[in-house]
Order: sequence, then structure tokens, then C-alpha cells
Amino acid sequence: MAPPKPRPAGPPPSPSRLQEAALRHLTRYAATEIGLTRVLDRRIDRWARQAGTEGEVDPDAIRQAKQDARAVTAALVEAGAVDDAAFAQARARRLTQAGRSSRAVSAHLAARGVEGELSQSVLPQDPEREVAAALVYARKRRLGPFRMSEDGPDQRRRALGAMARAGFGHGTAEQVMAMEAEEALTRILALKAE
Repeated sequence: MAPPKPRPAGPPPSPSRLQEAALRHLTRYAATEIGLTRVLDRRIDRWARQAGTEGEVDPDAIRQAKQDARAVTAALVEAGAVDDAAFAQARARRLTQAGRSSRAVSAHLAARGVEGELSQSVLPQDPEREVAAALVYARKRRLGPFRMSEDGPDQRRRALGAMARAGFGHGTAEQVMAMEAEEALTRILALKAE
């Protein structure tokens, strides 16, 4: 049995096809303006590769499609379908509740295209939230108050190293390691309730 023939590439993606693709993406995923532009650019690049296997691709068609992608993204931002601030705030809250440090959250937001000032404005400035996030991390990794056996010097050093690699400061890690399990659980529940 012969493999199926690939579908022909067809004409370059039109603004209406790009808008449909953008809306389909937004129904499934939250996105920033830069993130949505990247998605549309990848779609155009896939079309260009497919069209390139069938013959010569006009570079002006690719350039025009990418301009159309930016126009579609700008229109969706204008309409409020793409909101970087809402994305950053929701993602920062979710990641903090999942046990990520402020540094890790900031790096995640930067990778998603959230500007530095906006990223800093949505990060929790309260040191107690950072401790609560560190407690969630410690619970997942069974460190500090969640360790089943008594900590020796090697286990303590490894636990502090793991927390440092996760982006938590030394003071925060020490505070977590010294905490009792009951207080730790109370703080985790308070963080999850926010």
C-alpha cells in the first residue's frame, strides 16, 4: 500500500485563515501577544516549507503573511481577546501556588513574552508568599518539615541545594527547613485558598 500523498500547500495563509487559527489557539490556550504571534509565525513557516517542496516560494508572500499575522494579533489585543496583564497575573498565581519561586515565575513569564515591568508587577512581593511557595515545593520533594526521617547534615545540605536550584533564597530555605509540619501545612492551605 502506497503512503498517502501530502496535501498541497495551497495559497499563502490569508488574514481570515490566520484569524481562524488564532481564535482556535485562544480557545484552547491562554496566550500573550508575543506568544500568539509566534504561533501564527510557525503556521506560516510550515506553509512555506510545504510550498517549498512543491516549487519556488515567493518571499514577498511570506513577508505579507507575517505582516497579516501581526495585524491579526493586534486586532485581537485591541478586542481584549489577548491580555498580557491578565495572562501574567493568572500564570503567576498558579505557578506560585504550585511551588515555584519568584525567580522561576519571572523566568517563565519572560519566556512567554511578558515584559519585565509587567512581570515584576504581578509577582508576589510578600516574603510570606515566597515561604509558602517554598513549602509547597518542599512538600512535593519531601524536604524539611515533610521529611519522614530525621535530617542529617548531608540531607540538610542536599535539601538546601535543591531549594536553591529551584530559585528560593537561602533565608527562605532555612526558614522552611526549621518549620514544624503543622505550621507548614497551615501556610500551604492559606496559599492555596487565595
